[in-house]
Formats: sequence, C-alpha cells, structure tokens
Amino acid sequence: MPEIAATSTPVRRVRVWDVPVRLFHWSLVGLMVTLFVTAEVMDDGIGLHALAGYAVLALVLFRTLWGFFGNTRARFADFVRNPLNVLRYTADLVRGRDGYYVGHNPLGGWMVVALLIVVSGQAAIGLFANDDILFEGPLAELVSKDTSNWLTALHEDVFHALLVMVGLHVAAILFHKLFRGENLVIAMFTGSKDTPAGEQVENAVGGNPALAAILLALCAGAVYLLVA
Repeated sequence: MPEIAATSTPVRRVRVWDVPVRLFHWSLVGLMVTLFVTAEVMDDGIGLHALAGYAVLALVLFRTLWGFFGNTRARFADFVRNPLNVLRYTADLVRGRDGYYVGHNPLGGWMVVALLIVVSGQAAIGLFANDDILFEGPLAELVSKDTSNWLTALHEDVFHALLVMVGLHVAAILFHKLFRGENLVIAMFTGSKDTPAGEQVENAVGGNPALAAILLALCAGAVYLLVA
C-alpha cells in the first residue's frame, strides 16, 4: 500500500530515487533538449538528432527493465495503480484533500508510463523516417517510400504531442513546489525527500548499480545491433 498522510512540515529525510533512476532522468532531459534543438533550431543537425534518438531508445529500454529490477520506488509495482485508485486520487486532488506520496502519486505514476510509451514509440518511428535529402532511418528500407514519408510526418506530430506532455510534467513540478512545498527537482538530484511529521516512510531499498550498468550495456548493445 502507498504511504499516504496529510501534508505537514517536513522533518525527516528518506532515500527515494536510486542513482540509475536519477541518471536516466537527467540524461533523458539532456537528450530531449538535444532532439528539440537539432530538429527545430539547427539546419544540419539530422545526424546528431539520429544519434540522440538511438540513445533515447536505449535509455527507455533500460528504464523499462529497471521498473522491475530497480529499488522499491523505481519499480512499476510501487507507482502503477489501478484506474479506480487514479480516479479517486484525482477527485481528492480537485477537492484539495489528496494525500501524501513519497514516490509517484497515482497520476504521476501513469504519467511516467505514458511518457515511456510515447518516447519509445517516437524513437521507434524515427527508425523508419527520412528527410528526403541527407538522412534515411536505419529501418526505412524495410517499408515503402510512401510509408516512410507517412511515418516521418507522424514522427513530427508525436514530437509536438510529447512537448505538451513535457509541459504538463513541468506544470506538475511547479504545482508541488508552489502549493505543497515539495522541491521535486532537488529530490531528483539528491535522491532523497523530506517527509511530513509522523510519517512512517521507509528508505527505498534495492537497485544494484552493477546490475544497472549491465542492463544499460545490454540495452545499448541491442539498439546498436538494430541500427548498425
């Protein structure tokens, strides 16, 4: 069961996010910025754009695996809750009486899942895309030119939808900062959060860094074999 309590003055610090999750998060942020700049700002950034896309695909594959092997807060079992719980949490949020979650709340948990699905789908679509000038995705030859063109247009549309999702993510962070006094950005740097007085919240456990390195290497290798 998730730890829920009324929000109060934070007095106790607990470990929440392990190092692999934090490195994944900030690496993905950097890559998303790179993808935006190379697609929307640079005129000749397609090569770097493709490399960043391959890296994103490897990272998302890793994070999916880490959702089963990471520490207790990184696992899907900790933050992916059934739709009824999400609806109940949303109703409580609207009424201003939702509880405290040391990890992802029910809405935040499904946002993580949605982002992983959309980002991985976006990266996969890019493998079939082309720019009609200098670049053709490593799997574009597996489909017709018309299909590749359609996937290229879809790739652009999904990217814009992804920007909206990122905006919602940032808005949620600001909400927690302004109305809850929770600095989620700092927590994602340090891995720790302050918990309300009286909360019996345990430190997250598990998440072997050596296993994370092995899984990441396997994911990177798989993507390399796919695109080479």
